[in-house]
Amino acid sequence: MNARTDSALLEKTNNMSYHLNNSHLDALEEETIFILREVAAAFERPTLLFSGGKDSLVMLKCAEKAFGAGRIPYPLLMIDTGHNFPEVTDFRDFRAKELGAELIVRSVEDSMARGTVRLSHPGESRNVHQSVTLLEAIEEFRFDALIGGARRDEEKARAKERIFSHRDSFGQWQPKAQRPELWTLFNTRLQPNEHFRVFPISNWTELDVWQYIDRENIALPSIYYTHKRQVVDKKGLLMPVTELTPPRDGDVVETRDVRFRTVGDITCTAPVESTAATPAEIVIETLAADVSERGATRMDDKTSDASMEKRKKDGYF
Repeated sequence: MNARTDSALLEKTNNMSYHLNNSHLDALEEETIFILREVAAAFERPTLLFSGGKDSLVMLKCAEKAFGAGRIPYPLLMIDTGHNFPEVTDFRDFRAKELGAELIVRSVEDSMARGTVRLSHPGESRNVHQSVTLLEAIEEFRFDALIGGARRDEEKARAKERIFSHRDSFGQWQPKAQRPELWTLFNTRLQPNEHFRVFPISNWTELDVWQYIDRENIALPSIYYTHKRQVVDKKGLLMPVTELTPPRDGDVVETRDVRFRTVGDITCTAPVESTAATPAEIVIETLAADVSERGATRMDDKTSDASMEKRKKDGYF
């Protein structure tokens, strides 16, 4: 995304009163609250996947509206690669404490210590290995429903996902085993050791999310807004320069104004060039974007061995 937004679009967007157009946001919020309550009623041991990212914070806001602060009836679960941005994990802890919610954190590093995860080399991204740690957490706590913040507009493998996504006894997603969801009727019956992944904000878009964040004044980790950061341009992807991702020989390190559209493992998440400092400014940039947030910022979605389709079949989202 280029920070120089088309001036005509900018003027048009500044003149339109999207703050007054709440009907579609009200409908999306209502649907999400209904699904969150349906999970609480239909399952014995659900959990809400909570990373501290913008989508999970929107979902948490809806859960707060559904049940009340301090009364969310399921714990929050985070699968930590150990390579997350500290601004995000710190905010995760703060928000869980603020809500009085139980936060469970399970780490890929613990799976590595047990020998259930083995890296091919020390610099390998741990993102793809989250599946193992997640399945171990499901077995440990006997979760029968995991509520996630995935949206259909993010990535083509998620576009065909059900809201209530059935997973078999191995935690795998089988396309032919998915159930119809006509008239908002959800089949939540499970066989032993099976579970569901539930995606209450499936029908939201990135634009909806930012409009809702603006309307509800939802606090986010600071890296979602413009800040100066050292980056290396890798064929259009701005790789952040960190201890985990140092520049290589021949790399040109630049300091640019950037923000993150989506947040994940440091080793595979790139920021975009931006001067947007508020949700309203990000709404304007999002209107001008022609590439999805994962398409523009997530390197792990671009390789077959770590693609979202494969990760779903392996037991992750």
